[in-house]
Amino acid sequence: MTDPDQTPVNPPIYQPPAAPANPAAPGSPAQSGPAYAAPGYQQPYAQQVPSEKYNVLSIVSLVTSILGISLVGIITGHIGLGQIGKTGEKGRGLAIAGLIIGYLGILISIIALVVLIPIMIAILNDPAMVDSF
Repeated sequence: MTDPDQTPVNPPIYQPPAAPANPAAPGSPAQSGPAYAAPGYQQPYAQQVPSEKYNVLSIVSLVTSILGISLVGIITGHIGLGQIGKTGEKGRGLAIAGLIIGYLGILISIIALVVLIPIMIAILNDPAMVDSF
């Protein structure tokens, strides 16, 4: 914090550099034009150039989801989508397909467990059902 008894100090005012002493000298900026070019328009954010290669994790997501390893497909699909958003690689559709198939695989597994567990319990509790097969 500054001392309230002292007068405030202002920063120095910017002054452009002084002109050369002899503007007519050979090679001077006055004779050959400006020594530097004016800066061109620059975009505030660099555009992402899409790559021609596919994201590896999106391929892994689709393959593992099809093979029945749904959890791995879901995890790699989410990571792959994040990488595709940053790098601009191809494979967004593959990652989404891997996610959909992976989530459907988990949903089917849960439904199968909900249906099969009561059937197995009923078979184990009734010996007549075991003998009928």
